[in-house]
Amino acid sequence: MGKLIYDGIEIEFEDRALVHLQIVIGSKLRRGESFFLSWNDAPNIGDGRSSVWLHASIPLYFKYYGGTTPSLNRAWIEALAISANSGQGLLLSSEPEPHGG
Repeated sequence: MGKLIYDGIEIEFEDRALVHLQIVIGSKLRRGESFFLSWNDAPNIGDGRSSVWLHASIPLYFKYYGGTTPSLNRAWIEALAISANSGQGLLLSSEPEPHGG
């Protein structure tokens, strides 16, 4: 489990999901775009849903626990990017099958 640390808030994600989020979040923040990031909470913390407003002026830290970078799934990056550009913001979805497979 990796962590996204933002404004004193620590949010745990699997390393594989976190690397895909990092790509999409980094792309939006580089363009100066603020947005919501939302995810479904784990059952052990209430099984609800959480959201955080991301803004480029607040430091963001990605901490990975694995020693290697997971392979990237372009289809997942595209799906997350479409979500990030919607009115609801970036919603972490489950990983789709890679294109062509």
